[in-house]
Amino acid sequence: MKALRNFIDKIKPQFEKGGKFAKLQSTFEAFETFLYVPNRVTSLGSHIRDANDTKRTMIIVVLAMVPAMLFGMWNIGYQNNLSIGIADINLWPNFWDGFLVLFPLIVVAYVAGLGTEFVFAQIRGHEVAEGFLVSGILIPLIMPPDVPLWMVAVSTIFAVIFGKEVFGGTGMNILNPALTARAFLFFAYPKHMSGDKVWIAEQGDAVSGATPLGDALSSTTIPGSSLTLPDTMDMFYGFMPGSIGETSTLAILIGALVLIGSGMASWRIMLSVFAGGLAMGYIFNLAGNTAYMQISPWDHMVMGGFAFGAVFMATDPVTASQTMKGKYIYGFLIGFFAIMVRVFNPAYPEGMMLAILLMNVFAPLIDHYVIQANVKRRKKRWAVVESAA
Repeated sequence: MKALRNFIDKIKPQFEKGGKFAKLQSTFEAFETFLYVPNRVTSLGSHIRDANDTKRTMIIVVLAMVPAMLFGMWNIGYQNNLSIGIADINLWPNFWDGFLVLFPLIVVAYVAGLGTEFVFAQIRGHEVAEGFLVSGILIPLIMPPDVPLWMVAVSTIFAVIFGKEVFGGTGMNILNPALTARAFLFFAYPKHMSGDKVWIAEQGDAVSGATPLGDALSSTTIPGSSLTLPDTMDMFYGFMPGSIGETSTLAILIGALVLIGSGMASWRIMLSVFAGGLAMGYIFNLAGNTAYMQISPWDHMVMGGFAFGAVFMATDPVTASQTMKGKYIYGFLIGFFAIMVRVFNPAYPEGMMLAILLMNVFAPLIDHYVIQANVKRRKKRWAVVESAA
């Protein structure tokens, strides 16, 4: 590593102002900061310095996704075997099958996303931010296992350009980039993002690859059929078809503990998302007269991408509400609307993506009214003090 450090220091002057490759300074700095911690520190004004930086923050978030990612790899192989009539729960063969599916998706997402960010960094003359370290993992985890690689590349490029760079880059975007990629694919290529054929990488002809949400929707739209769902604990553990990282609520909750314990995500948002989902579920149970509306609220929590969205998507610090009360409102409405869309929209029974993107747009408005309410309350308090004086 010392030899690499010496080599980088040797060629660095060539990329600085006045050097032969000065136009590629931002690209060089991106590689340098990826390999080593920058040696620049703040020098003016009052600052709080600690060992944490953006890169370490992103790495912790990636580590929190590892349990869901590892289980997703195993589940890909497990579902493949089930589709051909083999109930094989062996760890390594299933894991290897899943690795062969997921690894290319991750590579394509990183190459497409970082390549796009390098281009924009070069055009604008700024550094490449570390934000895509997380998005490059999130995007493959919310995709079906059978999604074509070129679609992952196109959706990632679209998300980086129109979900982030047009707003000014990392930290300025109003929409979650990973969900922007999924939304683009869902509306542009719906056959590759929904139905029975996309959730198993190598599907047998005799077995349906429908998710529990798909089965539930079919049961309520086919005349004479009854509602059938997998066992709640099977859905909680993740033994079902679905997007790669979204199936195991248990693995997702392990990641949630990592995020909360490290202070990288708001437990208020997570808690309020589940509270909003449960509230909407119970409302449907009380008022609904269809089998789909009578699904247990707790089953809703472990079906589809609800848990993954609550833990890893809704808590995005850039696109979420920033005020304390705003976080509760923001999270509650995400859970509320997610179940509402899931039940009321036959064309798209999974409503978490739409709910989060909707509330991403309204998050600044929520914070605005929370702040204004606080200002009015303090003005009234001050008026009481003045009148008493």
